[in-house]
Amino acid sequence: MESLTNTHSPRLDHRDWSALTLGERIRQLEVEGYLVLPDLLDAVEIAALKAETAKLQTRAVDYSIHQQVCPGIQFAGGRITELIAHPPTVTFLRELFGSEIILMSYAYARSEPGHPGISLHADGQPYGSEIFGQEGSCPWLVRVLYYLDDLTPEVSPFRVVPRSHLCMHAAANPYLRYESHPEEVMVTARAGSAVLINHRVFHGNFPNTGDCAREMLAIAYRPAWAGPIGNVDEWKEEDLAGVPESVRSLLASRNRRVWDFGGGNKRPNMPREAPGMNPSRWLRD
Repeated sequence: MESLTNTHSPRLDHRDWSALTLGERIRQLEVEGYLVLPDLLDAVEIAALKAETAKLQTRAVDYSIHQQVCPGIQFAGGRITELIAHPPTVTFLRELFGSEIILMSYAYARSEPGHPGISLHADGQPYGSEIFGQEGSCPWLVRVLYYLDDLTPEVSPFRVVPRSHLCMHAAANPYLRYESHPEEVMVTARAGSAVLINHRVFHGNFPNTGDCAREMLAIAYRPAWAGPIGNVDEWKEEDLAGVPESVRSLLASRNRRVWDFGGGNKRPNMPREAPGMNPSRWLRD
């Protein structure tokens, strides 16, 4: 079993995330590579989701029986499927990405007492990989991690190396993994909060040394233009037929890409503004 014994004490990021403006949230995710959206789910919603996750058929990961997962749950139905279109989250993602958003994957994970922690790694891998398939080759992707239990220092808190997704050095090759890093950060949050991550940032979680399990639902979204370099499996029509319309709108082709290989230098009628990439976007209220 993999050991994640640290020889350093990571900095704890337990700021008041509710105090951030929209611009500050965008900056935090774009620059630091991670963001907490606090209190997205209330106690009633958490209880309903836990009642559904209890019915999922999970399997252990290859490095520990104490890390149980269930991938591909987007069509599980009920609250699990409805969470894909959770309004506060989708509203923020539209400010971040633009109006067109595509869901790429959805998985459940339960970190039980004895879980050794997840190594520092990047989900974004430009040529694909056995673990992430071609999904990891998307130029931009944000993973939304909804926590159904309190994220405490003892119960598998989130870990991240801020700004590592911006680094051009060979040490930031996204195919590398690290047991720990001297400048990694520990992130805690209340149940019902979500941690959002740039899929190129190095992240993971710490061991579960507590006496209870920690459940999490991980949903990956991307802007519509930023498709994978190679094809991934499409959604099946029979599965799409049974989802609410609000969710259906986020389940467009996972292979959708918007690009122009032959675009010229001086195109006709080029726009003169692009608010979405304004340098001043970080100043928004």
